[in-house]
Amino acid sequence: MDIELFDYDLDHSLIAQTPLKDRDKCRLLVVDKTNKTYKDEPHFYEILKYLKKGDVLVRNNTKVIPARIYGIKEETNAHIECLLLKNLGNDVYECLIGNAKVIKLGTKITFSDKLYGECIEVKGEGIRIIKFIYEGIFLEILEEIGNMPLPPYIKEKIRDKNDYQTIYASKEGSSAAPTAGFHFSEELFAKIKEMGIDVVDVTLTIGLGTFRPVKEKDVLKHHMHEEEYEISEEAAVFLNKAKKDGRRIIGIGTTSLRTLEANISKYGEFKATKESTDIFIYPGYSFKAIDALITNFHLPKSTLIMLVSALMGREFTMEVYKHAVEERYRFFSFGDAMFIY
Repeated sequence: MDIELFDYDLDHSLIAQTPLKDRDKCRLLVVDKTNKTYKDEPHFYEILKYLKKGDVLVRNNTKVIPARIYGIKEETNAHIECLLLKNLGNDVYECLIGNAKVIKLGTKITFSDKLYGECIEVKGEGIRIIKFIYEGIFLEILEEIGNMPLPPYIKEKIRDKNDYQTIYASKEGSSAAPTAGFHFSEELFAKIKEMGIDVVDVTLTIGLGTFRPVKEKDVLKHHMHEEEYEISEEAAVFLNKAKKDGRRIIGIGTTSLRTLEANISKYGEFKATKESTDIFIYPGYSFKAIDALITNFHLPKSTLIMLVSALMGREFTMEVYKHAVEERYRFFSFGDAMFIY
């Protein structure tokens, strides 16, 4: 499966650099994947016209931590950029290092007068396992010295750390945000609940599996990194009943979708669990958990546009994206939204 199949032309001026002040006033492209039609809506809150009583919205309640920290390598004073990817327990983290070749086994890094690190394992693809030594509370130190891990295509600084956070974020640990959730406001959720639509939370702690670029020419050779997800007993019971009752399950974002699909693919139904998944969804995949998806516009050649292509069909996906470019939708994390049903 050639990666070039998932490429498209994008004017870089369409890459959204800042979030909208009113979250639910971005534009919305509504896509009927069965009839191969699409419609432009001026505001995201118009999604209420396409939702109905009995629908179940599933959202990823993960919270982004200020996971990008900068330090100095002891002995050489080399500057080190470190992105925390995964908490392995006991103050040990899997990290992506900017200039990884200078970080070897035993290398010590000073991040601040309260935070130090030592490399205890060297892995490929720029990944190092770092043991942190600190005084105080780790997350409080990160709040002091860390930066929100904005994607590299966002060049402007955010005004507030909450700009790169959903309003329902609660489970700390992610190194990227579930950006489809950015479009929801408290007022919109209130209207959704008034319509008789239920909202269920799951958690997928976002790391390399979601945002790592595909470097293989053959998509099928791409290695998906594992990410941890959690579904509560209450959520599993509710979702199983909703499925049995024929209610529409709608994923808010690709990470919610991957959580549900990984879970049901493994167990045959929704099951309460806390485990890791490396599920990679591309054309040919048969969806078992979700009926519809709310998502953003994704990078060319990314695993996320492959997921959308699995849901809508590759050729139709490319047609829809061409339309979005021509209509000058805003792309990527702070951009506009799609509703695929």
